[in-house]
Amino acid sequence: MKTIKISRGFIKKVNAAPTVEFPKYTTQLMNVANQNSHATRPRNVGQLSDLFQQYVMETEHHSIEGWKQWYTDKYPNTMDEATQKIKVQVDNFKAAINLIDEDLIRLWVEDLIVTKTFHGLYVQKAIIQKVAELAETEYRASTPAEESKGIDGIIGGNPVSIKPTTYTYMKKLNEKIEVPIIQYEKSGDDYIVHVPDGVLPE
Repeated sequence: MKTIKISRGFIKKVNAAPTVEFPKYTTQLMNVANQNSHATRPRNVGQLSDLFQQYVMETEHHSIEGWKQWYTDKYPNTMDEATQKIKVQVDNFKAAINLIDEDLIRLWVEDLIVTKTFHGLYVQKAIIQKVAELAETEYRASTPAEESKGIDGIIGGNPVSIKPTTYTYMKKLNEKIEVPIIQYEKSGDDYIVHVPDGVLPE
């Protein structure tokens, strides 16, 4: 069996697809505006992959103009409605751009690099507090001496270590931790925390 690859460019060439040239950066802005407005989500424009297959089965000669006519016959107002939804978002962008100066850009960069990184990656404190709340007990941060032993906090008088689930695969980490290890992993905007037996009450 031989595997071949067909490029998007080849498909466009075979289909004699017209090439539309958009001014620089405009498609990026329209893409974001579309994402914000959900203008071309299936609930608004239909499930296009299914509709196209229906078009192919119902018609004998297939062309871009034929597909356009078939689609607009079934959804006569959809493209106008999607256009208006995107235009509203683009107008919002135009207003927002006038608010963006160097100071605002610097604030955004700092928020991304400093604040969001800290909140996104430094989760040990939040995990210790949450586990202590579930255990209905007190907690505290570890001392420097305890940190040197791989202890990140004390929950109900018991030392624990907080590590990502990838910790066991990090070959560079040769430390031996003698206390229970609470592991976590990111899932979207949340964290999944794996608490070993004995840390939380049954």
